[in-house]
Amino acid sequence: MLMIRLARFGAKKKPTYRVVVIEKERARDGRAVEVVGFYDPRKDPPVVRLNQERIAYWIGVGAKPSDTVARLLKSHPVPVAEPAA
Repeated sequence: MLMIRLARFGAKKKPTYRVVVIEKERARDGRAVEVVGFYDPRKDPPVVRLNQERIAYWIGVGAKPSDTVARLLKSHPVPVAEPAA
């Protein structure tokens, strides 16, 4: 099962995150299928960059966003694509 979740990057005590599409069983920072965004919570206001088209595609083919990514998507809405037939 594919998940859309955060992968931690950055220096110690200075996290930045990539929004990635990854197999659910893989490690948090394991090899991702695709990087679809970026999140930097340390800026004021926090920086969120999302590839809307790719996120809509992955949700359309069955990827589930994690709780944190779902919250980010709620504040930065993504149009949902129709599932492939």
